[in-house]
This record gives sequence, C-alpha cells and structure tokens, in this order.
Amino acid sequence: MLTNKSARKANRQPILRFGIAGLGGAAASMLPSIARHPGVKITAGADLREEAREKFRGEFQAEVYEKVEDLCKSRNIDAVYIATPHEFHAAHVMMAADYRKHVIVEKPMALTIEDCERMNAAAERNGIRLLVGHTHSFDPPILKIREIVRGGELGRLGMIHTWNFTNFLYRPRRPEELDTNLGGGVIFNQVPHQIDIVRWIGGGLVRSVRSTTGIWDPTRPTEGSHATYLEFLDGAAATVVYSGYDHFDTDEFHFWIGESGEPKEPGHGRTRKALRNVTDPHEEARLRASSGYGGSRQRRAILSAEQRERHHPHFGITIVSCERGDMRPSPDGVLIYDNEGKRQIPVTLGRVAPDKGRVIDEFYDAVVNDGPLYHDGRWGEATLEVCLAILRSAREKREVSLSHQVANRD
Repeated sequence: MLTNKSARKANRQPILRFGIAGLGGAAASMLPSIARHPGVKITAGADLREEAREKFRGEFQAEVYEKVEDLCKSRNIDAVYIATPHEFHAAHVMMAADYRKHVIVEKPMALTIEDCERMNAAAERNGIRLLVGHTHSFDPPILKIREIVRGGELGRLGMIHTWNFTNFLYRPRRPEELDTNLGGGVIFNQVPHQIDIVRWIGGGLVRSVRSTTGIWDPTRPTEGSHATYLEFLDGAAATVVYSGYDHFDTDEFHFWIGESGEPKEPGHGRTRKALRNVTDPHEEARLRASSGYGGSRQRRAILSAEQRERHHPHFGITIVSCERGDMRPSPDGVLIYDNEGKRQIPVTLGRVAPDKGRVIDEFYDAVVNDGPLYHDGRWGEATLEVCLAILRSAREKREVSLSHQVANRD
C-alpha cells in the first residue's frame, strides 16, 4: 500500500499509483482526468482485449494483464479504478481490497444491497478506502447549489426536480447491457447519476420511493425510462425522470451544451436511426467494444481550453426550489431566480473538459492525507438502494420505504 514517508522527507507530493481494471468506455472517459492529476501515475491496466492492452502498455509504459486478479497482485499499484461490467463490480472490489489496494468503483456500486454490504465489509476489514464514482455530483454547479442550500441563503429546501432525455438505449450495447438482471438498462447505468445528484443536494436521507418504469421497445428488453417521486426524511421532495429512447433531448433546454460541457448540434433520433441496420447482437457488441479504450471509435482526447469552447458538464436539467428562490445549473455557473429577479453566479471551470478530477482529488486526499471520503461505499450503497427501490416500486406498484440511507457529510 501507498506510503508517503519518503515523499514527505523529500518535500514532494506523494504519488498514488493506479491500476485500471477494465478498459472500456467508462475507463476511456475517465483516463484523461486520472492521467492529468498531479498526484497520480498510471502503472498498470487489465482487459480481455489484446488490442486495448497493447495500446495501454504503449501509451502509459505500464504493466498489462488479462485478469483483474493479476493486476490486483501487482506490487506497483496502490489503488485500482474498477470499470469492469457491472455484474463483476462486487467480486473485483473485494478482490482488490483483499490485496490491500484502495478502490474507486464505477457506478453502479453493485447489483444488490447484500453485495454492497460485503464490499464495505471487505474495505473496512482491510483498512482500504473505497469511493463510488458517481461523477456528476462533483460537477461544479451541483457543488455550488449544495453550498447555497446548506448555507440557507434561499431558505429551506422544498423540491428538487431532475430530468434527462437522451439516446442512451440506442448506443451500441453488449447483450448483458440489455438485461436488467445483469445490470443493464437505464436504472443501473444512468439513474445512479440522478439519484446521487438529488441525494447530494438534498442531504442524503431519502425516506421513500414511488416509481413507474418503462420498457417500450421489445428489441431492447430492459428499462429505458422511469418517472420517480422521492420523499426525504426532512419533508423535501424530488421528482426524477429519465428517458433513453432517443426522441426528445433535454440538451435543448440546456442551451445545446452536451453532457461533457461541449457545444453540440441537435440530432434527435440520429443514434436510433444509425442502429437500424445492425441486426446481429455480435456485430452490435463489436461496435460497442470499438468505442472503448484502444477501439477504432474511441472518443478522441480532450482538447485544451484554447482549442474548443468549454462549459461545465451536466446531467440533464436540474431545478432546485427553496423557500425564497429557485436554482438551476447553467453552462457557466448557477442561475438563481428569486424575489429580485434572475442572476447568475459564475463557477470556475475545472482542469479539463470534461473535468472528473474532483473524483480523484477526493480519493487522493483520503488515501494520502487521511482526509474525509464523502462518496464512500456507504454513500454508494444508499444510492443503489434508491435505484433498487425504483425497480421494486414499479414492479409492485407501491411506495417503498428505505433503510440504508446515510446523510451527506459535507
């Protein structure tokens, strides 16, 4: 495990050595922020695809492995970023913990509360730090809104509404990504971001959930939409809506700024149309793999601020209502609507676009400096509990009470 004794003696910043488990789309999205962090060095990676391993070896001069366990055994890593398919999160987190490696795990934390409990127990037993990477609650406008709510400038929090309409279900998928039992569909893939955002703003303690979900396309037999009502323990409420059916696009309501903070062209239905000619699940899985790290369709490296227009990342439309005013994230800060009218509070942009460095900041500070870990395994478990309650409420057509919630520790 990481020791910073020698680094402190030399009066330099300790380096946290990272291994990347799973070199798919999530890793490709996160790698720029990990690689640019001044306290981090990427030293190893694991993936089943040889082409991804070879590209990774060359780009980072790193060890590469086919098996995650072999990566976790390495003496040249202090922490593991786990971005393997959802059904493997629990096993891989516990594996890393047993080898005394600190862990960031992609959302969803796991697929059951029982697995979350085992993961948290493994982290606590082995004395490692476990962070669940719901990156959008780290978006600077969301952090600013939480600060305003906590400070009471606009009075008591009453409501949070967050809605996102995207093309999610028609991006190329592996078969398991269309199987809810294996962590497929929007409830496990996209809704954790929404729940994390509203829990972060609202203080964390959701009392109950009432929801309806939709499976509207028999060729994509998993949840593609939901409409959910949450009640917080203090009486505040939230509505949460998501549709991944590639019809309406909520970026139309966000000044045509995309999720990663870049300007985008309207393209309603474009992704759905592009998938029409892909009828073989194996061909679709190959297309999906090609968008991961080392694939032919991998997303290009993030450009510098001088090369492209930059704005804050976001996740749909979020409106927060307090006693004396409403707020929403804007591309460049937070818009406030109160008794004096409308005004914007500018919020500083991050290091790169999209900036996910705040996830690494929190993790690094916890591991190296024994700082607080706000998005820890107990927080991730509470977010998953809400997602599971959405599925249960829709299935049983009733309100579901929660029992594993934890308060925001900001």
